Amino acid sequence: MSENKTRPTDQSVLDFLNKVDHKTRREDGLALLEMMTEITGEEAVLWGSSIVGFGSYHYKYESGREGDMPLVGFSPRKQSMTLYIMPGFDAYEDMLAELGKHKLGKACLYINKLADVDDDVLRSLIKSSYEHMKATN
Repeated sequence: MSENKTRPTDQSVLDFLNKVDHKTRREDGLALLEMMTEITGEEAVLWGSSIVGFGSYHYKYESGREGDMPLVGFSPRKQSMTLYIMPGFDAYEDMLAELGKHKLGKACLYINKLADVDDDVLRSLIKSSYEHMKATN
């Protein structure tokens, strides 16, 4: 079984974010870094080459594949800012209805820019997700 490529690194999160080409993504990434650090109380770690993560948990699938992932995180991708909400979104439908412009994947929240979403709702979503992951892992 291949090794998970998404692992914590010792690379500087600030260096990574300051090198993001897209100005809005870079600024939003720095804002999310501050927001998630405040919410989680955790130090940001660069996972793989492009995920800024906070905390970690161990997972193991029925297939036997296992690894570690951040409890919550984000990545300033080219198409959109991707936030990793690890428990998924079933418990957060009310928040999502008030969040603003976004798209969803299984555990990914895609937003074009932070200005498109309600800051208080985003903070609540991140906090709820982080606390859920911390309590259940």
